[in-house]
Amino acid sequence: HSSQENEFWSALLEKAYAKLHGSYEALKGGSTCEAMEDFTGGVSEMYELQEAPTNLFQILLKAHERNSLMGCSIEADPSVTEMQTPEGLVKGHAYSITRVQYVDINTPNSSGKIPLLRLRNPWGNEAEWKGPWSDKSPEWRFIPDNEKEAIGLTFEDDGEFWMSYRDFVKYFMRLEICNLNPDSLSEEELKSGDKKRWEMSVYEGEWVRGVTAGGCRNNLQTFSRNPQYTITLTDPDEEDEENKCTVIVGLMQKNRRAQRRIGRDCLTIGFAVYKLDDPEKLPKPLDTNFFTYNASVARSPSFINLREVSCRFKLPPGTYCIVPSTFDANEEGEFILRVFSEKKNNMEENDEEVGMGEIDERIREAEPEPEEQKADDKVKEFFHKLAGDDMEVDWMELKEILDYAMRAETVSEGGFSKDVCRSMIAMMDVDRSGKLGFDEFKQLWIDIRHWKSVYKLYNKEGAGYLNAFELREALNSAGYRLNNHILNILVHRYAGKDGNISFDDFMMCAVRLKSMIDQFKERDPNNTNKATFTMEEWVEKTLYS
Repeated sequence: HSSQENEFWSALLEKAYAKLHGSYEALKGGSTCEAMEDFTGGVSEMYELQEAPTNLFQILLKAHERNSLMGCSIEADPSVTEMQTPEGLVKGHAYSITRVQYVDINTPNSSGKIPLLRLRNPWGNEAEWKGPWSDKSPEWRFIPDNEKEAIGLTFEDDGEFWMSYRDFVKYFMRLEICNLNPDSLSEEELKSGDKKRWEMSVYEGEWVRGVTAGGCRNNLQTFSRNPQYTITLTDPDEEDEENKCTVIVGLMQKNRRAQRRIGRDCLTIGFAVYKLDDPEKLPKPLDTNFFTYNASVARSPSFINLREVSCRFKLPPGTYCIVPSTFDANEEGEFILRVFSEKKNNMEENDEEVGMGEIDERIREAEPEPEEQKADDKVKEFFHKLAGDDMEVDWMELKEILDYAMRAETVSEGGFSKDVCRSMIAMMDVDRSGKLGFDEFKQLWIDIRHWKSVYKLYNKEGAGYLNAFELREALNSAGYRLNNHILNILVHRYAGKDGNISFDDFMMCAVRLKSMIDQFKERDPNNTNKATFTMEEWVEKTLYS
């Protein structure tokens, strides 16, 4: 074991990491960013220094203030292992940046501040930078002694050295920054005043085939189906001349490394950011019409098949909508969306509240045609015939009635399934007798007529099924308001492998929804959106539904 009590044997940590992902084989490949993220929970950024933004040193300063992990490297020469440059730098090594600072300098002709960085070679030996500001270089004579002491300047063969920002950008090729989440800094560090922390918002979600896997903006008709998240930025960054807010958006797909063994590689993912000028007047979620006439104000640099896509933006204060997506529609996967900002951000899902709404006028106002009225009368007559002396029907008798009444709609040869019929009985069976009287049947028949009309409305060209993308609109027309979480669950439960929903499954879905919402509303008469059940009541109501 280590001689230091606060050091942990890295091989044990590697073993735990391999267990998490299923095997050592699953650890093959990846990037420094992935490792830093997995061991810290942070969000990484990557910069090619030949294309460095003009404010990169300010980014480095703020990253150092927030204890971000920073690494840099020079592209390796494939023909030479660990080749050293004439300046003493090693190609292919992951150097760490341990300090970023403006340092006071006094030369015979002028005085001011110079941007410097302290780096460390992982070898920890004499292989160090040999240029300006290296150990014992003549430039240090222009730095006051108190400044040298403040930055902890030492000259040893320990692999750590200083260099100017200008030389850093010139000689290094890639910079990686892992921004740590707010929990990474202790209260003592924050109270000391020399450290700051990011404000962070996190949401987990998934792309489900036919529901929330809408693909990128190229798929305009389905793009609005993707999960949507609003973020409100109120305060600009400190000392920002443009009065803008720094935002880092990171979109990470979950569990892809562990799924390699079943042939699943990373999906091609990205995100787009839209400005919402008047959020209260916009639909929730944003619809196709919005995306048709509004362009994004920011987006990920590209759609790419990496585990995480991240990007830093400077945005004016306001409300924005972030839409994470896969490149192609109907690609399934889970993701985590994280947003870091210097000042507090308010982030929430841009989705409907679950509950009851108005039934679509096209459904509510549709009076039965004379032929339909005759059919209704025959159904009621059939009920009386089957009900017998007690004037009640059980689920088997209800199945006979519905198979007769809906013989044109039920696709399966056996008609309505016993589960649907049992659930219908449970939905209307107030006295828990396992049967329906005629008054209960009449109310059920009204609901069934509505659901049948909804199905016909969205069963385009008589295809015999509903597309899962149409499920939200269909259930909205039936009077249900649902968010993406519920829709994803419904499609997992009631759709086939192709993402389509049969008439029988749609009816089952509608019955279960009505049952659960009615039971909740019964316990929430004041519409507080909260209800209380004992364990016995909860078991009874969920089992008999």
